[in-house]
Amino acid sequence: MTALDFTPLFRSAIGFDRLVSALESSYRSETGGYPPYDIEVTGDDTYRISMAVGGFSEQELDVQVKESVLTVSGAHKDDAKEKERRFLYRGIATRNFERRFHLADYVKVVDARIEDGLLHIDLVREIPEAMKPRKVEIRTGSGSLLEGKAEKAAA
Repeated sequence: MTALDFTPLFRSAIGFDRLVSALESSYRSETGGYPPYDIEVTGDDTYRISMAVGGFSEQELDVQVKESVLTVSGAHKDDAKEKERRFLYRGIATRNFERRFHLADYVKVVDARIEDGLLHIDLVREIPEAMKPRKVEIRTGSGSLLEGKAEKAAA
């Protein structure tokens, strides 16, 4: 099977077209690649992306969020000293890169830092109060609260 069919989803769900396009693009994308990274769940609504960026300085890395897409890129600046160096073997990857991560609604980047050759990007999902579940009081036909009657009957 080379394609996913989301037709059943569209019959009963509205507004999930962005989710479907994200699933389709991740299905088509290659696994692996450079640089290697981990995605970690650090709490109920917190996450961390750790990316191996050894050999890159802070100035050579760029972290941007635009339209729910987190883009991490690294570009080595051409240095005269680098051109003068001669290698017998070059096994340390120094190529430029760009990684994209699609963020769910209400997921925000809160921190990015380099530590021991790893770029750590902390994310948090902040659901607005209006979107959180809330208790709805049930009234009877006479307009009194059911909770109030239950409390009086218990007393």
